[in-house]
Amino acid sequence: MSKIGTVAMGIRAPIIREGDDLVKIVTNSVLEAVKENKLTLNDKDVVSVTEAVLARAQGNYATVEQIAKDVHEKFGNETVGLVFPILSRNRFFLPLKGIAKGVKKLIVQLSYPADEVGNQIVGLDVLDELGINPATISFKEEDFRMLCPETKHKLTGVDYIQYYKNAGLNIEIVLSNDPAYILQFTKFVISADIHSRERTRKLLKRAGAYKVVTLCEILSKSVDGSGFHPKYGLLGSNLATANSVKLFPRDSAQFTADLQKSLYEATGKILECMVYGDGAFKDPVEGIWELADPVVSPGYTKGLLGSPNELKLKYIADNNLKGLSEAVAQEELKKIIASKKQNSDTSFASQGTTPRRIVDLLGSLSDLTSGSGDKGTPIVLIQNYFKNYAE
Repeated sequence: MSKIGTVAMGIRAPIIREGDDLVKIVTNSVLEAVKENKLTLNDKDVVSVTEAVLARAQGNYATVEQIAKDVHEKFGNETVGLVFPILSRNRFFLPLKGIAKGVKKLIVQLSYPADEVGNQIVGLDVLDELGINPATISFKEEDFRMLCPETKHKLTGVDYIQYYKNAGLNIEIVLSNDPAYILQFTKFVISADIHSRERTRKLLKRAGAYKVVTLCEILSKSVDGSGFHPKYGLLGSNLATANSVKLFPRDSAQFTADLQKSLYEATGKILECMVYGDGAFKDPVEGIWELADPVVSPGYTKGLLGSPNELKLKYIADNNLKGLSEAVAQEELKKIIASKKQNSDTSFASQGTTPRRIVDLLGSLSDLTSGSGDKGTPIVLIQNYFKNYAE
């Protein structure tokens, strides 16, 4: 039996530039890493590529002015509400600047005590001491400041209320967890939340909003030669320069299919391929949920469809293998695994395994492996993920 289970390795690549043949670069980078480290590739190994380098190779960028023009075309010279944006210098300041530039006045409604992904404006314990129920009480900024003058993010030290006001002279801030609160100021609204955007849109329309647009609809088409994303628009965008953002990559499924073909031609192995963004995990200490992208993986090959079909070895060891010698227990365990049913199995042995999609698990593993700093490993090779104890 091999003593090595799942292994994830970051693979270094050259700096990716607009127009580069990313399929060729990734293929060559994987082959060089395999040769240098004397690795053996197998069918069902996984090659994952960060969304950032795919978007860069595509030149999928947009400026503040292009964002502003698209917003203005959608709303004209109206006062517009923006509800539930995440609190992020990297993710949202420039989109906010562009949105504000495209309207007469912008009322930004922040959720509190934290945004959608867990970035805090103020601690829940502070609200408890003040007797404030965030589920039912809404504030204008000045009223909130009187009760909670200290609103700096405890990790970054940024006061996001003031920081977001700095994105435009025409911005006002309010705080509420009721999406309909914005309708006291305007009936024209942009729903800026990521994962709950369609529910927010539905609640706003039901409450009487005239027009509701999600971030997916801003830059869903090119504006003056800008990049765009037909499904996600501004969602998944990141700071690129002082005046532009990098959008989520387009055509990710086609890219992974082309990469799989290229790797097969080079190695004779059928490797699974995926594009990954933010991992779907939550910091247990700070409570920040990493997933600021609309999905973990915007594109992947067919072999990564579905969820893991696994048994809980701890349960089997405590029940089926009790009292058996090591050699007999190993053989019995292999038989149990080999005869396991598919994911519909409701036995105790199948309970407790995480019911998540394979691409979300592998995308999270890839994100943690490559990091978002200066490791220089935008490609991740994952081996043995689909092998179990019985193989």
